[in-house]
Amino acid sequence: MTRFVAITAVRDFEGRVRQAITGALHGDLQTLPPAVLNGTTDDVFKELTGAPPEVMILGPGVNPADALKLATVFDLQYPEISLLLVSEPEAETVLRAMHAGIRDVISPEIDVNELRVLLERACLASASRRRGMQPAAESGHERGRVIAVMSPKGGVGKTTVATNLAVGLGAVAPMGVVIVDLDLQFGDVASGLLLEPEHSITEAVHGSAAQDSMVLKAFLTVHPAGIYALCAPSRPSESDYITADHISRLINQLAGEFKYVVVDTAPGLGEHCLATLELATDGVWVCGMDVPSIRGLRKSFSVLKELQLLPQNRHTVLNFADRKSGISVQDVEATIGVPVDTVIPRSRNLPFSTNRGIPVLQGTTRDSATKGLRKLVERFDPRLATQPQTKQHRRVVVS
Repeated sequence: MTRFVAITAVRDFEGRVRQAITGALHGDLQTLPPAVLNGTTDDVFKELTGAPPEVMILGPGVNPADALKLATVFDLQYPEISLLLVSEPEAETVLRAMHAGIRDVISPEIDVNELRVLLERACLASASRRRGMQPAAESGHERGRVIAVMSPKGGVGKTTVATNLAVGLGAVAPMGVVIVDLDLQFGDVASGLLLEPEHSITEAVHGSAAQDSMVLKAFLTVHPAGIYALCAPSRPSESDYITADHISRLINQLAGEFKYVVVDTAPGLGEHCLATLELATDGVWVCGMDVPSIRGLRKSFSVLKELQLLPQNRHTVLNFADRKSGISVQDVEATIGVPVDTVIPRSRNLPFSTNRGIPVLQGTTRDSATKGLRKLVERFDPRLATQPQTKQHRRVVVS
């Protein structure tokens, strides 16, 4: 296989590429003139003397607009090929390159050793994408469980349940859990976990991250409890550029990399929520102990049953349970038509922990609400019943 193709007329850079791929990369290089950028992908392949490359280097000495235009087409038609752009890494250029599917923007003055590292990473990314394009049975890789945490209405503690569930699962699957904030306009996962993310879901569903799980992981934020988080956009308007198809592709990617994918959805049954349910193995429905919330949950079950979108595994959570509310657990079950699986009593510790950004399952607090959350986590992995509670973390921001 022709592992590397460079589209450039700059001989000095071509020489550095040849030096970089000599030895450990075991590859050969074919150089094409910049004029091929004016044609189609078919025109490029007609110039090749071997099989399609693993890595294609665009530049230096090419028109950036032509390079990005061709890269966009390559990213759609041949996502298994890693694309590198040689250009001054200015902010606007990097952003446009990311949306075009470019893996890295390389300075024209890069030295041989740095270039070798980038080319090696590009080869690994190409191999990863090729494996990802194989059917699950062929690749032999078991998909993780996709857990959709949902509620028909806001204000029922859904994000608190989702963050504690992720932290609890992280106790038995360190670095094997990712929580996704799918409340794209007003998501609170970042504040609920005391995170200041450098990246958000917007970047994760566009550009090369959408095709390469290795790149995608670079947009996740690491939490001290040993889990990853993909946080909501910083600006609500960014939600307009994230479609249901984006969400489906993202969840499929994450399920191929993590044992548990916890998705904190927006209240209601919007298109992003329905896209999640199509892939979910588990649905966690959070309901408050009030009439509007209970009726809303009943309606949600009815609609999803008609749409055949109820996940295989159902977990119904009654939050803020209070005997003084005038409603019993039996009343809730009779209204929604299914058993309540987990009861989380009203607690002063939960809002306190939420305001601090430290989930109760991350600390040492012991009360009935903590016990209820732990029982929810145990439904996914009984081993957690024997796990000791972790020590409380200090304020740490890792990204």
